Amino acid sequence: MSAPRPARRKLVLHLDLNNTLAVLDSATGQGPGAALNGFLCGASWGAPGPAGEWQWLSDSPSLLPPCPGAVNFYSQYGRDATFTDTAVGRPFRSLHAQHLQLLEWQGQPHKVFSVQGERAKHYHLILPSFFHLLETLHREGRHFAVIFRTFGTDLPRILHAVHCALEGQHPQFPALRDLSLPVELTVGRIRCSRREVVLSRGPEHVSTRDDGRKLYSYFSSLQGLGGFQDHFDWWARNQFSCRGGKPLWIDPHDSSVHHICIDDNIRLNDSDTIICPQVFSGRGGSCARPAPTSELYDVCLVQTNLLEAIADESYFLRCVRRCEENYERYLASAESQLRDAE
Repeated sequence: MSAPRPARRKLVLHLDLNNTLAVLDSATGQGPGAALNGFLCGASWGAPGPAGEWQWLSDSPSLLPPCPGAVNFYSQYGRDATFTDTAVGRPFRSLHAQHLQLLEWQGQPHKVFSVQGERAKHYHLILPSFFHLLETLHREGRHFAVIFRTFGTDLPRILHAVHCALEGQHPQFPALRDLSLPVELTVGRIRCSRREVVLSRGPEHVSTRDDGRKLYSYFSSLQGLGGFQDHFDWWARNQFSCRGGKPLWIDPHDSSVHHICIDDNIRLNDSDTIICPQVFSGRGGSCARPAPTSELYDVCLVQTNLLEAIADESYFLRCVRRCEENYERYLASAESQLRDAE
């Protein structure tokens, strides 16, 4: 008789919205075409030539530099909503058109699940790969919660759409009605300062001032789906570095839960990334150390590849699987270091 399979830990998925789950940004008025151009600016690599002219070093977008010395277009010139319509961005025009076509809503536009974009065409508001993730985790009997984390203003619309989908209203995902996954429609807020991080949502109020574990425990205990608007001004005041990013607590000595954050603005360069990871240094303690992105990349932090998220319905599921495999090694290493210290 085979040994019983060990219980799999709870997943707490912290998911960005703009250019992760939704290819748009209502705060800037960008539709899917412009938002996709913005992503391509950060995933296309080149370098200034001898006379200062821009030269491409790769014709394939990627999250990481394809060779030494390569820098992405975004770091040199910023995000350009018309990138593939310009002379310099022309090499990526067909790729942009291909993924925009994949994103198109087929059939009669839906007032909840589709959004009108450029040229009066309608597109998916939320990527189908997200709904596929929910379906699969449910089918596998996984214990999980989803927390939307954004600096933007799209949370009410996204939460409403997910709520409708879980009622079985999405024409492509009627089986979502079988998920007993509650949706908290009240939008929460996270505000940061040098002294503390404060989370509020309706009557809930949690602060790290007296105990650094309080927000970790709060997030770990959440059920269903909900969302929080993070503190953009704090990120800006910290020069858009990890110091002012969205706070995320990780406990490598807690084997019951795995926090994973997926965001297109996660980058290995800590001076230009969007998450502020805090790793608890002792078993059950409240002291946490700031961790570099490289320590948790594809372990608890995933940089969204928007092209793959559009083209592959299993994309987010693959991200979670990869993180779970790497997390096992991360936990084993943390336990080994703790034993050595003792």
